[in-house]
Amino acid sequence: MNAVSESEQRTTKTPAGSMFGLAAPSQGSAEVSTWRVELGADSATPVHIIDREQVWMPLSGEFEVEVESETGQAKAGQAVIIPAGAVRQLKAVGGPAEALVAMAVGGKAMMPGSEDKIPLPWAE
Repeated sequence: MNAVSESEQRTTKTPAGSMFGLAAPSQGSAEVSTWRVELGADSATPVHIIDREQVWMPLSGEFEVEVESETGQAKAGQAVIIPAGAVRQLKAVGGPAEALVAMAVGGKAMMPGSEDKIPLPWAE
C-alpha cells in the first residue's frame, strides 16, 4: 500500500486557485493521477483543453462548468465527466469551491488555438 499525502512540494498555486497533487506516476501510480483543486470565490480556471478525459468530483462549494460552450452546475455529491480534447472552463460560484480530480496518467494541457502541450505538474 502506498498512502500519498498532500505536500508543499506537490502543490501548485495560480491566480485562480491551488492544485494539490496526490496519486501520480511520481508517487507510484501507474494508471491514474488524482489531485485536489481549490478555487477562490468567483475564481475560474483559464479556458483550456486537456488531452485526457477528466472526472471532477466537487467536495465543497459549487462549480459552473463550461464544456464546448455548454454550461452546467456541479456541487458535492456529483461528478462531472469532461471528455478528452474538450474546451473547458470551471468557475467557483457563490464562494470558494473544492474538488477532487482524476485522469489517466500522461495528460497535458493546451490553450485553444495552440498545439503546445503543457505538462500538469500536479499529475506527473
